[in-house]
Amino acid sequence: MTGYAVRARGVRKRYGEVRAVDGVDLDIRRGEVFGILGPNGAGKSTTVEILQGHRGRDGGEVTVLGEDPETAGRDWQARVGIVWQDESAPAELTVAETVRHFARYYPRSRDPDEVIALVGLEAKARSRTKMLSGGQRRRLDVALGVIGRPELLLLDEPTTGFDPVARRQFWGLIRELAAEGTTIVLTTHYLEEAEALTDRLAVIAAGRVRALGEAATLAGRAAARATVHWTEPDGSVRAEETDTPTRAVAELGRRFDGEIPGLRVTRPTLEDVYLRLIEAENAS
Repeated sequence: MTGYAVRARGVRKRYGEVRAVDGVDLDIRRGEVFGILGPNGAGKSTTVEILQGHRGRDGGEVTVLGEDPETAGRDWQARVGIVWQDESAPAELTVAETVRHFARYYPRSRDPDEVIALVGLEAKARSRTKMLSGGQRRRLDVALGVIGRPELLLLDEPTTGFDPVARRQFWGLIRELAAEGTTIVLTTHYLEEAEALTDRLAVIAAGRVRALGEAATLAGRAAARATVHWTEPDGSVRAEETDTPTRAVAELGRRFDGEIPGLRVTRPTLEDVYLRLIEAENAS
């Protein structure tokens, strides 16, 4: 797949005196999983709402799947799926009834049973929504988001409140959807999730994009100095920052004449980079 699913330039949105989105630029390629990171109040959800057409913007230009979300019609809306933080499924309907009901809204919906299987709810198809666990209800929300065969799926904090097992299962579902060619935009507070799932990501703070790129190279992460850790014969733990970790390890190898006790070589994690960006914003 080629081209861009999303292009945004200078997007702005103000609530009173608060600049929720303050000149955001984004290019999201078709078929990629794109992550948006940022603290509470950074403008992540507002940005997603603007991309979906749920909220108007005060300025800037936005093109999503070739159209302006503010003026796009029903045909365009059927091409975009969204999973909000709040649950949308009727409590009294069963899983199967809910998915079949929502399928009728779309001109070329997927087979409801196929979607229920895709999100791992086959065993719960006859259960009422109110009887599902939190993770199962979130899976149902995703089923409703993909039932219309969207080209673009917007996920706003999809795993908030999940336990670790449910979160990993949900990651598998996102990977399956991405493998089918769905473009996915994911907002999340979980840095491990962003690193595991996204092809690229943006860090947003105070309504602006502060960094953009692959998780492994974000904000110069790949080129940052490494830290070599080792344990001395007396049991003390040592660490040295260096631009040449291979040379440092070789020198330690000669000194220890073989195996180096407690050897570890680390570079800044995504969390380190993220916190540095947010702290720099807070200090400005």
